[in-house]
Amino acid sequence: MPLPTVVTIRHILVETRWIRTFVLDASLPEAEPGQFVMLWLPGVDEKPFSIARPDPLTLTVARVGPFSTALHQAREGDRVGIRGPFGRGFSLMEDRPALLVGGGYGIAPLYFLAVRALERGVPVTVVVGARRANDLIYVDRFRALGLEPVITTDDGSLGMQGTAVDAATGLLREDPFRVLYACGPEPMLVALVQLCQEDGVPGQLSVERYMK
Repeated sequence: MPLPTVVTIRHILVETRWIRTFVLDASLPEAEPGQFVMLWLPGVDEKPFSIARPDPLTLTVARVGPFSTALHQAREGDRVGIRGPFGRGFSLMEDRPALLVGGGYGIAPLYFLAVRALERGVPVTVVVGARRANDLIYVDRFRALGLEPVITTDDGSLGMQGTAVDAATGLLREDPFRVLYACGPEPMLVALVQLCQEDGVPGQLSVERYMK
């Protein structure tokens, strides 16, 4: 097993009260959308995180446990270790429009996929879902790419009231020739698998799991 490469945290962006984006002084030009790196915190542990951008290497992390809490306490200039990229990643189908569906911080790796799809001339539609308006992330980043995300919030505080699955259902039935790519909470992914099976739509889903 290769040892981690030690790099510096270049920037820390506060997305919400519980999500931060870490821009590292590193580049992974060989990375593919949907792949992940192992991030090592000295004296703490090592955990997998999906790649939101390969150059500079960018990771968006929610504070959900001891490791991510420790990472959220890091400061710009601190050093961490990385290994990777790992994982299969998404296989972009270039002959069909792409429907990207992200729930919560699962939208971050889909930003990488959107950039790649647009570079290859693939039409992209993005659904960004969250519980409430102040939990939404990456909306402005997609707009900077020339995309206008379909926004859903559970409480209706911004965009369509409902879930990302609700929005995806309507979009797929408007245009069944899309390919669905998704990342987010597992209940959302399970519902999207069922949707793809019912409608005969190709789908690729990304799930983050702890590994050593």
